[in-house]
Parts: sequence; C-alpha cells; structure tokens
Amino acid sequence: MAAPNGYFSEIERERDQQYGSETRRVIQCGEEYHSITNSGTLSSCPGFPDFPAPSHIKDAAISAINSDFNQYRHVQGICDRVAILMNQMHGLDVNPLTDIAICCGQTEAFAAAAFAIIDKGDEVVLFDPCYETYEGCIKIAGGVPVYVPLDPPHWTLDPNTFIKSFSGRTKAVVLNSPHNPTGKVFTKDELEIIAGECRSRNCLAITDEVYEHITFDSEKHISLASFPGMQGRTIITSSLSKTFSVTGWRIGWAIAPAFIASAIRNIHVKVTDSAPAPFQEAALTALRSPLEYFESLRSDYESRRDYVVNLLARIGFKIHFKPHGAFFLFAELPENCPLSDVEYVRKLIQQAGVVAVPGCGFFHADSSVEKLAQERYSYQDRYIRFAFCKNDQTLASAAKRLGELLDTAGCLKLK
Repeated sequence: MAAPNGYFSEIERERDQQYGSETRRVIQCGEEYHSITNSGTLSSCPGFPDFPAPSHIKDAAISAINSDFNQYRHVQGICDRVAILMNQMHGLDVNPLTDIAICCGQTEAFAAAAFAIIDKGDEVVLFDPCYETYEGCIKIAGGVPVYVPLDPPHWTLDPNTFIKSFSGRTKAVVLNSPHNPTGKVFTKDELEIIAGECRSRNCLAITDEVYEHITFDSEKHISLASFPGMQGRTIITSSLSKTFSVTGWRIGWAIAPAFIASAIRNIHVKVTDSAPAPFQEAALTALRSPLEYFESLRSDYESRRDYVVNLLARIGFKIHFKPHGAFFLFAELPENCPLSDVEYVRKLIQQAGVVAVPGCGFFHADSSVEKLAQERYSYQDRYIRFAFCKNDQTLASAAKRLGELLDTAGCLKLK
C-alpha cells in the first residue's frame, strides 16, 4: 500500500499541532533547567519505570546471551505460555500454533494489526483522551480515526455518544483498558455496550492490554475478547513491557483469529523479521512467574498511586478520580489556576525541576465542532499526566521540591 506524496509530512504536522510539539517543548524546558541549575529534573513524564527489572528475568536474559541465542528466532514457547495465561485469566481457547504472533513490543503488534485489517477510508472508533500512537498507525494504514469523548471527571462512557460514532464505514473499535492516560478500567457494563455494538455492526476490535496485571482496589481486568461472540472479532495486543519493567526489551504479541494472526505475522516478518532473540528466551521465564509476583506488582503500584494522589491533592490539584489501573494519574489543575496545562508544566519544570505531560496531547479536538460543543470540551487543557512508575527516592524528591513551593495556605504557588 503506497502512501501519497506528502502524506507522512501531513501526519507529522498534525502530530506537532497536538502532542509532539508540547512534548518537545517539555523536554527542551527540562534540558534548559538542567543546564541552568546543574541539577537533574525529576521526570514523571515518560511511562516507564526508573527502578530495576526483576532479577530472575535479567538473569534469564544474560544466560540466553551467554548461550548464544543471538540470531533471528521465533520462540514458540512464548505462544504456548500466552495461550495458557489467556485461558487461566479469561477462559479463552487460543491455539498457540495459529492464533498468536510475536512482535517487537505492543507498539508493533498494534501497528501490524492496523495494517492487517484497515483499508483506505475505513473508520476506526477510539476513546478520548487517547494514547497517541494509535492515531498514527490508523492514518498510515489509510484509516480515519473517529473519537468518542469519555466524560470527566470519572471518564465514563456515554452509550449514546458511542453508538452515534458508528457509520457504514466503521471497521473497528480500539480499546485500551486499563487506560492511558486516565487510569480508568472499563466496567463490565461499558464492555458489554462495546461488545454489543461490535457484534451488531459486524466490526472488529483491537485491544491494548499492556496494563492487564496493574489494577487496584480489587478491580480486575476483563478482556473484551471474553464476551460472547467477541473472540472471533478481537485482536488482543500486549507485551512484557509494563508487567516486568522491561520497556526496552521489545517483546510483545498479538492474539487474533488465525487468518488475522497470519497477516500480522507476515507484516512483522517483512518489517522487523524477529523480536530480540535473547529477550524472547527471557520472556519464557517472565511468563512463568509465580502468582506472588503479580500480587506484589499490584500492591507496590497501589502504594505508589496512593502516595502521588495524596501528594497532589495536598498541594491543590483536583483529584476527582483515583486511578483503578495502569500507572498514571490524570490530575486536574487547581481550580483558581489561570494557566493552561502546557504553561503549568513549563513552570513546574522551571521552578521545581519536576516534569509531567500536558494533558492536551491526549485529546483530539475536532476542528469542525461548533463553538458550543468546543466549550463543552474546554477541560481539555486543564489536565496533567503524572507517571508514578518511579522509585521511592524519585517520588520523595519530587514531593520535597514541590513542598518548597507551597504558599501559606499549603497550595503550590508557581510564579
């Protein structure tokens, strides 16, 4: 499929207008702070941990390298183990020989899934706010993203708005749960609505389930594929990255009906050929981790979540919604703050050396929306994403720096 001349520059320009330019400004601002103060920034910006990966899987990777697993490789044992886990967690009957494609992380799995099923002009429904990678993959495949806003402050799904987003050109729905950036875990009722529309409209679904093991307050992740009639129309994408704190290893997978999995596998082979061989071997050890590992993972992240929620609430942020999953807090700016999210993040870096992500980069305003509707979505520049996948020292240092900027009322004061 050939892209028209100027197509990629157009996508890049649109991304600059939304997320890329803000992110680059945030990074540049952090670098400026470092050069002026000779003091490092404390980054709550990127969605990856700053603490070590589990020793048992690092040892497995080292052993694989020393055993010379260094060439192109497909480790069928990963597929076998993923199939077992899908059955244990969701009751899904997955054929490990035909229904799973190993990819270079969830990102490639999602991209390959989009390229496999989307034709030019196909519409794809996404929930807003939204992780930014999805849009680029859909557009490169020739698809048209259609955004359904989740309603703040609890980011609930309005069934009527969702149903109205479908048209005769709708090919698929993209679902990320637990959700980046809000930490929402879609409820069973919401998933029933999504599954019902997919069935009645004969649509596919692509799910991003990388935070499947990171849920809080007794919440359980439910895969959309587990609903009646959905396994045959759902592509599940996931990876080792978030569960095992190895975002740089690039081991992920797609689970799909055999004919779609085959297409994804063919795309993967043409684009990257093989996921990193020694890390595939280490994945076998990771996927055999005992139940206690996953319980400890949830407990540790829940403690970090509570620490950051309490910290930000104390200094004036509006925390209406406590994340139920993932490792992000989408915090609303203090009520009387006149700054936009981008302006606030810049000042946060300049004055405290603490980095977060402006929320506007996750929202997708429709330029054709009338002014009244635009006012309805005025909250889109009032949120900031903080990542709490950080070690205790990083979180404590951030709290100390923020504490030094409190006014007499105990609220954060940025000049």
